[in-house]
Parts: sequence; structure tokens; C-alpha cells
Amino acid sequence: MAEFSSLLFEVQDGIATVTVNRPTKLNALNHATILEIAAAAAEIASRGDVRGAIVTGAGEKAFVAGADISELAGTGALEAIETSRVGQAAFRALELSRKPVIAAVNGFALGGGCELALACHIRIASPNAQFGLPEVKLGLIPGYGGTVRLPRIVGKGRALELMLSAGFIGADEAYRIGLVNRVFPQAELMDAARTMLGTILANGPVAVGLAIESATRGLEMDVDDALALESNLFGLTAGTTDMREGTAAFLEKRKASFTGK
Repeated sequence: MAEFSSLLFEVQDGIATVTVNRPTKLNALNHATILEIAAAAAEIASRGDVRGAIVTGAGEKAFVAGADISELAGTGALEAIETSRVGQAAFRALELSRKPVIAAVNGFALGGGCELALACHIRIASPNAQFGLPEVKLGLIPGYGGTVRLPRIVGKGRALELMLSAGFIGADEAYRIGLVNRVFPQAELMDAARTMLGTILANGPVAVGLAIESATRGLEMDVDDALALESNLFGLTAGTTDMREGTAAFLEKRKASFTGK
């Protein structure tokens, strides 16, 4: 298992909980933390005892309050390109995971923190959560996938309003526009994430993973190519032991026992 200094990585009942743990910095993302998120994504992908993951932030103020501005301020053009690409790669690894990843947004999710949440498959939030991509206030644009993912999730007009105004929205507005799936009281947020993930993990793991892949890749293709991908992945699931078990269980009116094969 990788060693982490800016993250907490815990596994229980098949669920990895990844906590960005820099509370004195409102869990801001510096370069070292980004590298640890990449390592955590690799850990999630490779470990047989991990079937899904929850990403959250330490404390009750912040999920991730953005990039570490003190580190960013001295960055030159070429270094900034590399910084962006390292962050993009880390978040892309979470997005492409065939194991479901839920962001439990427990406070500020700004800049890179909002982009981290966007890379997760499902987002839930506590009422004190705040979302925003305020990089234009710094003379920058989002660099960890925000300009790509936010329009796909909430639509171009809403995404541009958020990015160009550098404004923040609360949990209720984030729910209204489809940025988050659900809002739960702060004290219930992590239990809600585990319950939601547990419901997902009760289903066929191969099918869950391929549904994630089809939806994620399909949004990046034209409709005909996306439909071709879907039919191919549908065919792959039809050849699994899990499909035989799932259909048999349905016909026999019993609970399926999936093996992930």
C-alpha cells in the first residue's frame, strides 16, 4: 500500500475512504497532494479488497478549498502546463475508474476542489457546501478539467456563468442545477455516502464498472460511436458468470450472489 502524508486512506467493507487531510490549509491542493491523489486512484484500481471509494475532506469547513495559492503564485508558463497536466491525469484516473467513486462534499469545493468533485462519478453534499471555479479572479482558468467537465454536467450556459463570474453556489443550488445528486445533513453525510455506495456495490461489479465506462466514454464520442461502444460492452456483460447468476436469481426470485466474473 502507498504511504500518504496529505491523505488518509482507509478501507472497510470493500469501501475505500480517501480524505484530503490538510485542515489548516482548508485541504488545499499542493503538488504533493495531487501526486497522492494519483497514488490513491491507483490503489483503488489495483486492490482486490476495494470495490468502491468515497472522497472527502478533513473537518467540517472544507472538502478542498482550491489549489495552494502560495505554491501557484511563483509558477511560470511551462511549469503551469505541467502542473495542470499532472492534476488532470490524477483526476482522470478517478473518472475512468471502473469502481464507483462518490464525492462527499462537506464544505468548500472551490477551484481544484470543485474539479476533484467533478471527476467523481456521483456527488453528494452537506448544506454548508459551496461550489465554485473562481480562477479568473487570479487571472487564470481552471486547469484540472473544470472547463471540460462542468459544462457536461450542468450545461454550457450555467458552467460559463459560474466560471466567468467567479461566484460560488450553495448546496441547494448545486442540487437544483444537477451538480450534486443529493444533499444530506453534515452529520449524516458520510453514512449517506456509504449507504449509497453499498446499494451500488450490491449489483454486479463487472456490470457496474462497464456502465461507468460506457457513460463516461460515451459522452466523449458522437452518438453512433457511443452506441457501438454500448452494444460491445453489453455483449461483454452477457458473457459473464455474473449475468448468468443475475438472470437466474431474478427468475428464481432470490438474491443474486455476484462474484465479479
